[in-house]
Amino acid sequence: MTRTLEPRFVSPSLAERLRGMLGVDFYRLFHTPNYYIFLVIAAIIPAMILTMTGEESGEILYTNTWNVIAADIPLYVVRDIGDYANMNMVFIFGGIMVSIFIGHDYNSGYVKQLFTTHAKKLDYMLSKSITCAFAMACMCVTYLLGSVMAGLIVGASMDVAVGSLAVSLLGKMIMSMGWASLYTFLNVIFRRYFGIAIASSFFLGTGIPIIGAAALLGNSPALNLFLYGSSVNACLSSNFATLLTCLVVSVAWAVLYNLLGTAVLERSDVY
Repeated sequence: MTRTLEPRFVSPSLAERLRGMLGVDFYRLFHTPNYYIFLVIAAIIPAMILTMTGEESGEILYTNTWNVIAADIPLYVVRDIGDYANMNMVFIFGGIMVSIFIGHDYNSGYVKQLFTTHAKKLDYMLSKSITCAFAMACMCVTYLLGSVMAGLIVGASMDVAVGSLAVSLLGKMIMSMGWASLYTFLNVIFRRYFGIAIASSFFLGTGIPIIGAAALLGNSPALNLFLYGSSVNACLSSNFATLLTCLVVSVAWAVLYNLLGTAVLERSDVY
């Protein structure tokens, strides 16, 4: 007697599931006006910084174009707040963009539909982190273009060590993954409170926790490195070790916050 073999269902792999979710998220990103608005905002920020003046001296904050990209040295200690007025500001506005992007998932009912047919919470965290990291990396690019144009317009110096500048730029773009994972995690926690989600992203993006912790505990390279790795390392004196540090910190953030976010989604009502 011949036995008929029934077809076996093969569960799709993580890569296959993630590919599908990324396709949807990138489609939504590219068809969202807010994405392009934030790209423009990132390009405008350098012009605002280059025309800023110090409150006491009345002098221009920066006379070198590339200081709006990064500080001259690693900022292991909290010094003049003006030292932080550079490409790290992309991560502040990037956090707001992430909050709007993820907040729309919950306001539109997309999450309810998604988790009805796609139960893997880790896939959701990874897809959102990767998509938002890409968006912030694009903001870094428009910020760079805006910096060059603003520098040429105001006549700021263009002197720089090209290799260190390139490493600094790449380091900050790499850190986009870490920041995107953190912001995705925050927005999962505050998914029912859109205003709090934006406020918390803005608060952490400004580096205020570092300043507060440094005031209480004293400045520490280790403290600043983990909390704001891109700020303290990706500078105009960067080298290969700097790039490696940014990569390690970004991967550590991504792993930590994606796992934490997945745990939150698994143990709570996601709708």
